[in-house]
Amino acid sequence: MNGHGGPSNGVAMGAVDTRHEGPYASHPGPSSSTNGTPVVNGFAQTPSPYQLHNEEIVNHLYNAGFQTGNYADTILHVHQNAYRLHAIILSRSPLLAHLMSTSPQSTGQRTIYVPLEHEPEVTDEVTLGYLYSAVSLNLIRPENARAVLAAGCLLGHMDDLCNYAYQVCRQSITVDNISSWLEFVDAIPSPSDGRSTPIEPHQLSPSRTAVFGPYAQRLKEDLLMFLVVALPNALNVGGQATPVTPHPDETPDAGRDALLQVYARVPFDLFKAAIESPTFQIGSDQTRFKFAKDAIELRKRGLARGQGAEETVVLAFGGNNFGGSAVHVTRKLRRRPLWKVNS
Repeated sequence: MNGHGGPSNGVAMGAVDTRHEGPYASHPGPSSSTNGTPVVNGFAQTPSPYQLHNEEIVNHLYNAGFQTGNYADTILHVHQNAYRLHAIILSRSPLLAHLMSTSPQSTGQRTIYVPLEHEPEVTDEVTLGYLYSAVSLNLIRPENARAVLAAGCLLGHMDDLCNYAYQVCRQSITVDNISSWLEFVDAIPSPSDGRSTPIEPHQLSPSRTAVFGPYAQRLKEDLLMFLVVALPNALNVGGQATPVTPHPDETPDAGRDALLQVYARVPFDLFKAAIESPTFQIGSDQTRFKFAKDAIELRKRGLARGQGAEETVVLAFGGNNFGGSAVHVTRKLRRRPLWKVNS
């Protein structure tokens, strides 16, 4: 456990603690001079005694309270780690306050367990440190931002942390991690279009993305913008980002081929929205139609295979007949063969 002569909070015996140690070493905030005095509009601003006192208290709570667990009154179990923490700080979270109020206390220290069996996205515990101090924002990286966002939404009352983690998430979508993000948005339930039979919420199986609340849909929209704008530019499809010598018809376009491989794995509702988006500029309507047709052929061999649905694309001539897009993607269920039973 943590404390005097032992490892820090949540770090197993023998493990190296790579977490932040100094108070607010790189925390984003106002500019400061070389002596640490905040600078506003080029003028050094001397912190008031109240600010200095409050910062000193927060630093002490984080270092002595969270990192070492001194004078803890609550043992909190998260995954394989145990944390010696403080009930008055944990009560900032509605979830943890509920767990403490409903957990029996037979000894001097209260023990609570955070149930994460149905929350696979919650794999990071930066949020626990954030209960003590905003310095934990320094630990948010592209590789853990989504897990921090999930944990912040789960614990509740962490709007600043969630917004910060969300911004890191949306800015970290790249070609290299696109597969992970496609799997994520594929788990987001699609809103009903009003044509299917209504389903009550209790009839739906829990979604791994439910914990994100409204952030899930916002991330889905961010991924759509990445697919229709940033990704084609990054791959320089058709020389959109950097003009190049036009390819002869028989010469392959490496950027287009890479984009096709991505679009072949995009969930249908996102695929349809991307192809029909007016911001998906990879050439003329005919070029976009040909791209969609080639992508659907690839999808038939992979994502759309065995789903009992057939995807098609049509090109409207002589005007925009599909809500501003001349290219329209549809999907219809395949008819099941009827078997005749002889009497």
